[in-house]
Amino acid sequence: MSEFRTCSITGLKVHLPAEKLIKINAVTAIVFLLVGGILGLLMVLTRWQAVHLLPAELFYRLLTLHGIAMLVAWIIFWEMAALYLTSAVLLNSRLAVPWVGWLQYLLMLVGGGIVTVIVLIGGADVMFTSYVPLKAHPLYYLGVILFAVGAILGCVVFFATVVVAKTEGTYTGSLPLVTYGAACAAIIAIITLSHGAIVFIPTLLWSAGLIPPMDAEVYRLIFWGFGHSSQQINVCTMVAVWYMLGSLTVGSSPLNEKVCRTAFVLYVLFICIASEHHILVDPGFSAAHKSWNTSYFMHLAVLASMIHAFSVPAATEVALRKKGYTRGTFEWLKKAPWGNPGWSSLFLSLVGFGFLGGTTGVIYGTEQLNILSHNNLRIPGHFHATVVAGTTLAFMGGTYYVLPLIFQREVAFPGLAKIQPYLFGIPIMLFSTFMMVAGGFGVARRSADMYGSGGFSVEYSPIVDISLSIMGLSGVVACLGGAAFCVIAVATLLIGKKIS
Repeated sequence: MSEFRTCSITGLKVHLPAEKLIKINAVTAIVFLLVGGILGLLMVLTRWQAVHLLPAELFYRLLTLHGIAMLVAWIIFWEMAALYLTSAVLLNSRLAVPWVGWLQYLLMLVGGGIVTVIVLIGGADVMFTSYVPLKAHPLYYLGVILFAVGAILGCVVFFATVVVAKTEGTYTGSLPLVTYGAACAAIIAIITLSHGAIVFIPTLLWSAGLIPPMDAEVYRLIFWGFGHSSQQINVCTMVAVWYMLGSLTVGSSPLNEKVCRTAFVLYVLFICIASEHHILVDPGFSAAHKSWNTSYFMHLAVLASMIHAFSVPAATEVALRKKGYTRGTFEWLKKAPWGNPGWSSLFLSLVGFGFLGGTTGVIYGTEQLNILSHNNLRIPGHFHATVVAGTTLAFMGGTYYVLPLIFQREVAFPGLAKIQPYLFGIPIMLFSTFMMVAGGFGVARRSADMYGSGGFSVEYSPIVDISLSIMGLSGVVACLGGAAFCVIAVATLLIGKKIS
């Protein structure tokens, strides 16, 4: 029996062991998205002061798990599937050492499962950052380490597959841009996840009572090489998915591919260093150290995002104009395939990440404004714009193509699929915006109660109440949009029409 099948849509060869790994990682990612989304709904209904659903202790516990499930588990499992897709499938190659790919999946699944259980039983009420001297159960740190090691193995399989493809001549010329972007994301992932292993191994030993506690400042410095850089893996992969969606939906290609590749390199060189804006309010680091890392280096990483933010829309405009939509300035935009969930996901992801998440990241990443915003809702508003409105929405759009190409199923409920990106994307941008508005009036982050209890208080203001109400309502609608995506994906796997 052949180890390959030929895709009837693209003509690409699909290595069957790679296909199985893409499927299992993608399905597991959606399971974690569902878990994180349910927890997110509980968070929204608690932060919405008029509802205030959960007691404080349970809120903090589930907030820890919400961050891990959404920022780490859902996104990195999806990225593992993307790495196998962009290496083996796009390069017409066999997957190198598939058994290592299965080891990657097993370690990530076991690690993610351990972390989930320990948090739920109350063994890790330490928030996502788990700053020392806050102490969790040793198994919590072990779970994070296993997850990180598993993801590193997935990156190793990706690079080994690229080498196999080059050696066996399954593609010619340079790597395709999408694969090149995935390669840059994998490099960032290895740097990022190595930080996670470095910081959590001694913390595990401390938690087990084997060594003295780590220095708190050293912990914070190394942790953010993992904590924020996890989002930079996502940014790099998200941009690669943007180019893929542009090509699949309207047939676009970059106007200057060399410039796009250079922008990816800027991510690799500077994005991890720029993660230090999380310690701008830390008195233990010098002003020069902070300025170099979060002004000059961060702005070089921002330059990369600006290049992509101009390149992707320009490429789609040129592609649509070539189809004959040349009347006036914006006919090409009016005639874009707005009913295609891949296109609408791409457009909304560009807007959410570029205008809402990216600009606020630059603003809040400066030292003067960071001091004012670091501990209020402006920061969660910013990263919900980047991680959710940007990355998650792009990955949802990519999934609408993975389902027919890899799972060989027609997307179920096509009518619902057409509106799902709008049902999710527009409310999550409103959610992020009004979270930042409330933060501007002093509403604290990581607080179960906006007024009075828990050591945080903010002066009553109708604007705050209105902002929190819009935030809560839009958050609920966004959760419904996320649930619609999960229903579509699961229904496609179970009852979607088989593609021959």
